[in-house]
Amino acid sequence: MISISSNLNIMIKAAEKASKSVIRDFGEIEKLQVSKKGPKDFVTNADIKAENIIIEELKKARPNYSIISEENGVEKNKDEKNTWIINPGIPIPKIVSAIHGIDDDMVKDEPTFKDYAIEIFQFIKDCDLAGFNSNKFDIPLLAEELLRSEIDFDLSKIKTVDVQNIFHKMEKRTLSAAYKFYCGKDHEDAHSSMSDTRVTYEVFLAQLEKYEELENNIDYLSNFSTMRKSIDLAGFIYENDNKKAVFSFGKYKNQEIDDVLENDPGYFSWIMKSDFPNYTKKILSQLRLNKLNNKLQ
Repeated sequence: MISISSNLNIMIKAAEKASKSVIRDFGEIEKLQVSKKGPKDFVTNADIKAENIIIEELKKARPNYSIISEENGVEKNKDEKNTWIINPGIPIPKIVSAIHGIDDDMVKDEPTFKDYAIEIFQFIKDCDLAGFNSNKFDIPLLAEELLRSEIDFDLSKIKTVDVQNIFHKMEKRTLSAAYKFYCGKDHEDAHSSMSDTRVTYEVFLAQLEKYEELENNIDYLSNFSTMRKSIDLAGFIYENDNKKAVFSFGKYKNQEIDDVLENDPGYFSWIMKSDFPNYTKKILSQLRLNKLNNKLQ
């Protein structure tokens, strides 16, 4: 069994402690206090409190580490080498650096995703996953990075709930519009990770309250929030009405993959050699193997 590093344990415990405060606050959303931190930039006391709890816990365990956070900014300490930050492994666009204040120089000597991939996988492997637009962005990105790190991440036993898909099926708007529609509030701090998470959670609770037909259980919500049964996450392979895997693109669009593999085996080789997501290639390989096994039976 792979052990979780002491640093990841510290982060998990800090997040768990902060989550208790967040749960209490969002259990009484109408009482949340909002303070102004800029002309068009607002943040709830719940955000600040959660971040302060996390920082406090990190400092207790690693008092000399530097910390980069959303609300408190960069706090350099004696041990500037150890900062809670990860190198993305690719150049950071200047426009992105302007948003979060992190540039290439700040991450050039930091560990990459691959360095933490096993620990991240151990942390989420038994979890169901949810988010806003997560079926199209967050989860495919996570799967791709884990596979790139040579970790066999399989979503077949994981249920996903995409809050955006529930919203689009019901109202067809953006997150900010969803927040205004369901909660009667303006999403002033759009695209801030902390704010987007808070707003998504509020919208989700409001959806469950507004629509009586929505069942509050993970199986129903996972199925309902899936627009089209995408088998490979990226949308290149999906399940048709007959529960058969089909391609969503190219000259074999909407054709069953079993038939394509039978009549044009070179198409499989072309996909495997081309710049398709690793998870798409993984799923296609599984479908091809299933087809070969069925022939042998």
